[in-house]
Amino acid sequence: MGLLTWILVGLVAGLLAEFALGGGPGGIGPRRLVMAVALGIAGALVGGFLSTMLGFGDVTGFNVRSILIAMGGAILVIMAVRMLSGRRGSM
Repeated sequence: MGLLTWILVGLVAGLLAEFALGGGPGGIGPRRLVMAVALGIAGALVGGFLSTMLGFGDVTGFNVRSILIAMGGAILVIMAVRMLSGRRGSM
């Protein structure tokens, strides 16, 4: 997968994960957008690794299956970041 595809998958997965987790107040500003993309890309990597280990497949491109795998990983990453930072709200 190319860099642009990873960024697009990360953006979509990060925003969907933020929405699924309640996002918190403040809307989506430039900082949150960058964080959503960064955590979405990290989530795509984590989700791809875990889904491959469990036999569900990998993040292969910009498709529904890859978005769902990346979103699951992004949810895990966002929850971990929130736990480590001591906040339950937004990033």
